[in-house]
Amino acid sequence: MAKTVVLEGPALAWAQAEFARYYRTATVSPPSRLNRREFAAFPFATENLMRRHATLRTPEEFRSFLAREAPRHVYYSSAYYRHPAESSMTAKEWLGADLIFDLDSDHLRGAESLDYAGQLRLVKTRLTELVDDFLFGDFGIDPASTEFVFSGGRGYHVHVHDERFLTLTSPERRELVDYVLGTGFDPMRVVEARREDVRSGPTAGTIEEEASSPTGRRGLPRLRSLAPPDAPGWKGRTTRALLSVLARWETAGVEAATKEMVGYGIPRARARHWAKLLIDNGGAARVRSSLTLDGFREPLPPEILEAVVGRAKIEVQGETDAPVTTDIHRLIRLPNSLHGGTGFRVVPLSRDAITSFDPFVEALVPSDGERAVPVTFLEEVRYPFRPTELTGLPGNTDELPTPLALFLVLRGEAELRPSPA
Repeated sequence: MAKTVVLEGPALAWAQAEFARYYRTATVSPPSRLNRREFAAFPFATENLMRRHATLRTPEEFRSFLAREAPRHVYYSSAYYRHPAESSMTAKEWLGADLIFDLDSDHLRGAESLDYAGQLRLVKTRLTELVDDFLFGDFGIDPASTEFVFSGGRGYHVHVHDERFLTLTSPERRELVDYVLGTGFDPMRVVEARREDVRSGPTAGTIEEEASSPTGRRGLPRLRSLAPPDAPGWKGRTTRALLSVLARWETAGVEAATKEMVGYGIPRARARHWAKLLIDNGGAARVRSSLTLDGFREPLPPEILEAVVGRAKIEVQGETDAPVTTDIHRLIRLPNSLHGGTGFRVVPLSRDAITSFDPFVEALVPSDGERAVPVTFLEEVRYPFRPTELTGLPGNTDELPTPLALFLVLRGEAELRPSPA
């Protein structure tokens, strides 16, 4: 659940009033199958205790709940229950659950060196890869049965409402996650050992099938070839990634490729030798054009192949928060509600809108034209709000539009400046 900065005194009252103003005027649509969902909320209070097991039977009850409670965070269950207000899961009587994928920036490789804005850009890239490659591609999910949501905080949620997935158990959902993560996939399966025979044409087997003889069965020369880039599933995906690695090395040069291979555990002399063959002597270009790994005077060493193919698999490994997907009782943030850690709207998006979506513009609650809010910065801040970047140094003061002041106060990066006595 959300990591929430505790507010007290005037800051608590002010933030709660801003949320209440939003819920009185905004259009927040209830989720489908409203009366089968459980609702939960964090109130604006110093104790930050979740209130859950609420049932909202009608759209009127739903709107009244938001206006009355003005919660700091509000969630609803991905699951459908016969009795959602019961306090025990057994008594609720589970009927099914939407399939949820959650991508948060703090779960992504490479995000640790980025600022908040950079993390949001990275997680959006990973989201499109998950959706296009896995959900729409390998899983064959109809885009019309999916909903995409900016969480208002660190990432995005994908809701799959396809009836075929509703009754999947937690272990079955785990299988989907394992597939996305490439769990158990041997990247060397992307390589096939082909035997060239001019009389009968090429035949093929996996490297394991051909391992018993250095020349393959019937004494024919054995060529190691990549699976076609358009092959379904992880084979094609890994080939595409391997070709991308080779293209990247061609651009980066011998020294960069050598350094990367040394990082895989390959001795430096051998790494440099093969970097020169691949880059200076055109080996990488030949591999990319022929998909054959044996177009060299000497065979490509297995450790080079295994390291590069293995690394390619890692580079294209899908990323998703496994516990969210596998939890058939999960509470998920309500679209069009406000995120209590940023004041951003939880924004529903179409697939076409994801690419250009900018949370620092489109997730902001529109300013009502009131006077600016005076704040004191508690730490150095820099955010790409538009039209002017928001910057500040510890101890400095500024007067900001309400949405920006709310963002900093909720994140604990600024405090309200006391009004003059």
